Amino acid sequence: MRSLKVLSVMLAVCGLHAIAFAGANFELAKVVLERNLTDKDSEVRIEAIGTGAALASLKVVAPDGRTVVDYKATDSKLGLRHLTFESPEPTDIAAVQADYPAGAYVFTGTTVSGESLQGSAMLTHAFPAAATLLRPLADARNVSTKGLRVAWKPVKGVVAHHVVIEDEASGREVNAKLSGSASSFIVPDGFLQPGVEYKVAVGTVAQDGNSSYVEAGFTTAK
Repeated sequence: MRSLKVLSVMLAVCGLHAIAFAGANFELAKVVLERNLTDKDSEVRIEAIGTGAALASLKVVAPDGRTVVDYKATDSKLGLRHLTFESPEPTDIAAVQADYPAGAYVFTGTTVSGESLQGSAMLTHAFPAAATLLRPLADARNVSTKGLRVAWKPVKGVVAHHVVIEDEASGREVNAKLSGSASSFIVPDGFLQPGVEYKVAVGTVAQDGNSSYVEAGFTTAK
């Protein structure tokens, strides 16, 4: 739900389970739902990575036969290797699920070298349980800039956690992917600055790739 900006920490944790979304001829073919319980919105994200040469075209057809992605790099000789499409984020989750029904999404594409690709990805409408933030508390003030440990109650049945600490004014953020058994994350010293408002988000990721996020704002000590 967020793009990586200046500072990114991607952590490979022992015991982290890989979530496989490989299509038949695609390195990656994925359709997932994400919801934000704090903002009460949701979105669909579709991703594709071709195998070998970059993609010159991509079509994704929903289970009801509608084409939901129709991409063509008509005037590009290089194409694009990794394609990501995100829907708007309405508060009406029923509208999102109606436009993107559960079931198998068929991926077809061509590479810039002329190879044809085929694959599929399953979308479910189930969401994992959300984390409960323990630290920092929502709207906390005078938070130390050093040694901040983001903590949440353990969530059963998830394969990964996603933690983001963001300075929305500057676009700087820390972005960490952790194991499903994780319950805390220490923000690297040097990222947090004095007297700045930050937002922290913790997401739980299910085996099918769907995720649930909670957020809280806090301000560091001056």
